[in-house]
Amino acid sequence: MRRRGPDQLMHWDDASANIWLGHARLSIIDLSVAGNQPMHSPDGRWVMVYNGEIYNYRELRAELEAVGEQFVGHSDSEVFLRLFMREGSACFSRLNGIFAVAFWDRHERSMTLARDPMGVKPLYFAEQPHGFAFASEIKALIRGGDVVPKINKAAVLHHLGLLWSPGSDTIVDGVHKLLPGEAMTVKNGAVVQRWIYADPTLPSVHRPATANAEALAAKVHDAVETAVQRQLVSDVPLGAFLSGGLDSSSIAAFAARHRTGPGKLQCFSIEIADGAQAAEGFADDLPYARKVAQHLDVDLHVVKANGSMLDRLSEMIYYLDEPTADLAAINTLLISELARAQGITVLLSGAGGDDIFTGYRRHYALMQERFWSWLPLPARSSLAGLTGLLPKNIAQLRRIAKAFQFADKDADTRLAGYFGWITPTDAYALLSADLRAELTPGDMLAPLLTSLSHVPAGATALQKMLYLECKHFLVDHNLNYADKMGMAASIEIRVPLLDHDLVALAMGIPDDMKQHGRIGKWIFKKAMEPVLPHEVIYRPKSGFGVPLRQWLLGPLDALLQDTLSPARLKARGIFDAEAVVQLLAANRSGQVDASYSIFAILCMELWCVQYLDGQFAVDLT
Repeated sequence: MRRRGPDQLMHWDDASANIWLGHARLSIIDLSVAGNQPMHSPDGRWVMVYNGEIYNYRELRAELEAVGEQFVGHSDSEVFLRLFMREGSACFSRLNGIFAVAFWDRHERSMTLARDPMGVKPLYFAEQPHGFAFASEIKALIRGGDVVPKINKAAVLHHLGLLWSPGSDTIVDGVHKLLPGEAMTVKNGAVVQRWIYADPTLPSVHRPATANAEALAAKVHDAVETAVQRQLVSDVPLGAFLSGGLDSSSIAAFAARHRTGPGKLQCFSIEIADGAQAAEGFADDLPYARKVAQHLDVDLHVVKANGSMLDRLSEMIYYLDEPTADLAAINTLLISELARAQGITVLLSGAGGDDIFTGYRRHYALMQERFWSWLPLPARSSLAGLTGLLPKNIAQLRRIAKAFQFADKDADTRLAGYFGWITPTDAYALLSADLRAELTPGDMLAPLLTSLSHVPAGATALQKMLYLECKHFLVDHNLNYADKMGMAASIEIRVPLLDHDLVALAMGIPDDMKQHGRIGKWIFKKAMEPVLPHEVIYRPKSGFGVPLRQWLLGPLDALLQDTLSPARLKARGIFDAEAVVQLLAANRSGQVDASYSIFAILCMELWCVQYLDGQFAVDLT
């Protein structure tokens, strides 16, 4: 855990209550010892450990001082503790921030844990025969000896099909995530209560039928600006990611406008060698990042990435805790390391814009369903079959095939299916006979369908999809790797576009002002027209990844042949060795595009080597 907080490592324990609390501090607000943790209440009743930032802590502090509270220091941590002392768990809904927190009540000998409503900060827990353990990372539970790792078989199917573990489960059997906006009470070593105190992205069907676009764009502009201002609070140097896309450019623009301190805002980007992004169907980011940096008069630092970054693949898997098959995580790590080397401790990220305003290609594809979803089932089955025959080595044809692969399913299954990289049937067929005996193909999308069952009747298809984006893809994937990779470099990554007030505003925006024909994030783009160049706002969509399809056939090929050899796959017993060999051959010949499925299998084995076999890529010494 020391990478998450290298500035101060402390713990507190009470042998009589069999309680031990530890904290690794990354000092950001109030660098004095008054901000150290575990933090104790003045009366000695409460002990707190907390990871995150409370952006409205100054307002809350003033409110508490008005009713007689006297503070020792100036940290947001102390404000959080004092507020909890007065209001208990009701205070969680009053916080605008990111947090994972635990409060130990020495009188009642009970513990309250909570996670922020958008799930920016992770919190894992395990109920074991010897008691209850929790941490910000799974590796702390395993390497600390609290959990003996066994693989969660359902999570294998999730990682193979989705690339991440949806909901409360993780790849480790018995280790769970506290959900976004969830709180928990623990007593006598066991969970006695769990509840959702906030679900800010749950769709509401009570929306205005029409809205004035100009007025709404002004509201979005002001809300984004306020969110960035709010998250500039820091007693250490702060910078920003800058890809040259709408989200990161908007954050950088307002940060440059409102930051205080000497010099220019320090921004960070990445260059993928040889223009390989085009082969994956994405525009090259760097020219746009440079254009925005010049427009905003900020400093831009660029890390160069190429196939050599694959040497850190096992390290990436170690930091992620789970076998997340997305090399965008290494990009985040490289940028975070560069920022840390430049003296930066906090980075502002544009994550979340696509999830609250739209922006992914699947949002446009979903809106096009109105042209064919009314067809009878036989016709939709034919549509799925015919488009499935399209060549997979051309990006546009590959996307068309994916858009129609669930055409013969019901509306909710089609919607959930957009998040898959492989069909449930095909993913299931890659599992070993032992796993197939305990699972069904339907298990792959089951958690997403469960989340959809909570959506009120009358919600639109786009509302439902954005709920899944925020509830799963954002939390279980993007925010997870951002937190883990930033913290691996001792960098706190903040996400202004997930400010609570901004999210509340976005949830009330009509669908056609988000996905406006072919234009995603339409109202956000209109809002930023006075701030950013037109060619930046309306540039082609780009991913944050690398040319995985090329690298699997090049720099990664030797590792694939060794790690996914039939003998090794049979010995592990997770995947069907023959099915994997056939998949590798079909992908190599261009018969199918199975790049992410193959990479997911590779990452699973690299995870097993570390977390099951104990051959960790990172030494603790």
